[in-house]
Amino acid sequence: MYNHYNYRVTPSVVAFAKGDVTGDRVPDDVYLTGTKSQDSPFIENITLFVKNGRTGAQTRVPLSDNAGYNPTLFLGDFTGNGVSDVLVSINSGGSGGFMYHYVYSFIGNTPQEMFNFNAYNAAYEYDVIYEDNYKVRVVSKRNKKTYIIDLSKRDKEYLNEIYDVNGKLKKPITGFVNPLSGLYPIDFDSDGVYELSAYQKIAGLYNADTLGYVVNTLGWKNNGFVLQNQYVAISGT
Repeated sequence: MYNHYNYRVTPSVVAFAKGDVTGDRVPDDVYLTGTKSQDSPFIENITLFVKNGRTGAQTRVPLSDNAGYNPTLFLGDFTGNGVSDVLVSINSGGSGGFMYHYVYSFIGNTPQEMFNFNAYNAAYEYDVIYEDNYKVRVVSKRNKKTYIIDLSKRDKEYLNEIYDVNGKLKKPITGFVNPLSGLYPIDFDSDGVYELSAYQKIAGLYNADTLGYVVNTLGWKNNGFVLQNQYVAISGT
């Protein structure tokens, strides 16, 4: 591979983990490679590899969104079969704080995608609607749950932009929920099987106007990650 100045750029290992991911009870080498720029922490062409600890055979998995910052690996059992799966996380580096996340199984040296952040973002959609009396209604379309965020403690300048002196909206306003900004493996019930805790920012008038976060807990069931619990988290005043 060559960069803009036609110097050859050699991919290097940018993250490494060791554990049995193929199911033969022999630890495997799991690593991400990528091409780095000399003057930037930005990494391109991030690719997932598994080197079988018993045979030495390598399995290569290209990632659909494969450029960003601080790529990391986590090995843990998400299905309950006693074999570790592979969680890949990449910081997009964008102003929205979006993250790229993938989970793969490598049982029998065959990569199977278990989680893809693009599919998740498409499946979990929300409405964010400002209402009278300093309230914002957040509706999760996936499970038809509604949450109310109280804005009454926000500063006067912010509220005066939105409401009249009687607490009535001056005009209809909607916010939005960002794509994934974090996906964290947590063994909530201490049974050795990890769940995924997914964070999405709730934004109001603009992206930096953070109203809170939708926090979804996902667990493996019937060959897919399903929604177990959902919360809306807000900062205290």
